[in-house]
Amino acid sequence: MHTGAQYHEFMLASPRDRAVRERFQQMALDLLPAGADVLDFGAGTGIDAKVYAANGHPTFVYEPSAAMRSCLARYCRDEMAGKRIVAVASPLACRAQAVTANFAVLNHFADHGALFEELSCVVRRGGFVLASMLNPYYLGDARYGWWRANLVNLLRSGRYAIESESRIHRFAPRVVARAASPYFRMERLVPHGLGLAVQLYMFLLLRLI
Repeated sequence: MHTGAQYHEFMLASPRDRAVRERFQQMALDLLPAGADVLDFGAGTGIDAKVYAANGHPTFVYEPSAAMRSCLARYCRDEMAGKRIVAVASPLACRAQAVTANFAVLNHFADHGALFEELSCVVRRGGFVLASMLNPYYLGDARYGWWRANLVNLLRSGRYAIESESRIHRFAPRVVARAASPYFRMERLVPHGLGLAVQLYMFLLLRLI
């Protein structure tokens, strides 16, 4: 597992991850009204936050990892000095038009009910949560024993966890949508249908009710 500077360099050097990140960033920017503020939840090293701020969006960043926060402070030094990016110790320390959670941040949670309840206190009226999550239906993972072993769990309950240091959880979109209600409703899933078979990440747009 990469942390801090290692994660930062890996993400910037990976063409596949850069392409996924750019698609996510563009989707967020297309959804945000001009000048709207955003909370980058699980901001990592600030790669997304820097883009949001550069496009005129005041950005709050919440990152629980000390190693990630240290790298973020260096990478976004100028933006933080100018208050275009502001670090918060808790999501509840800010209010924003949108919350973004990129690169499987929400896959680290075993249950999203309490999280969406908390985020409903952060997002302003008409706002949204945009999350990039690992896709449990991605057929590229079928070559791994853990994917085949969990296929029954996925079909039966729409979720499973992978035994590892980080214990990553994978969820069908319907499970996330159910956890988000009654605070948010699922508005968009990208990709959808058969497209889920060929994309490692899925983007979920959840609108505050």
